[in-house]
Amino acid sequence: MQTYTSKQELINEINKQGDLFIDEFKEIKDKDLLIDGVDRSPAQMISYQLGWMNLILKWEADEQKGIKVITPSPNYKWNNLGGLYQDFYKQYENNTLEELIALFLETKDKIIMLINSYSDLEFFDSGYRNWASSTPSNWPVWKWIHINTVAPFKSFQSKIRKWKKLNSR
Repeated sequence: MQTYTSKQELINEINKQGDLFIDEFKEIKDKDLLIDGVDRSPAQMISYQLGWMNLILKWEADEQKGIKVITPSPNYKWNNLGGLYQDFYKQYENNTLEELIALFLETKDKIIMLINSYSDLEFFDSGYRNWASSTPSNWPVWKWIHINTVAPFKSFQSKIRKWKKLNSR
């Protein structure tokens, strides 16, 4: 897994990979079209990203309010993420592609503001956020943010490119 030596390094990668990912959607005509060989529609791909980024923001906001955070969410366990993804899709199903793109960019900016709000200790060391320590892995915050931003931004770039290629046939 990629590592970072500074918060700015992760922010730069989030901006780079997020922009590369979302730029792939500029000329999509049918956001809801499922194509054999690709497991999500374009709208579902963006909804997935929005869902995870918003979960991180919610976990942090809830912890700051003194609310006990249950990861990934009170209704889902880590071995039932398919149901969580369906909730993400449903939450954003009525948004246009333009709205989804705008929401993605707005949420990406909120993640960056969150990163900037952490001290280096809170960000890079384990144990400073209960939500980040809620699984046996006890990951530091940076790792949670990486696996829910940069990593899927990269993997979904390949998915949307494959979707576009198969849709052009």
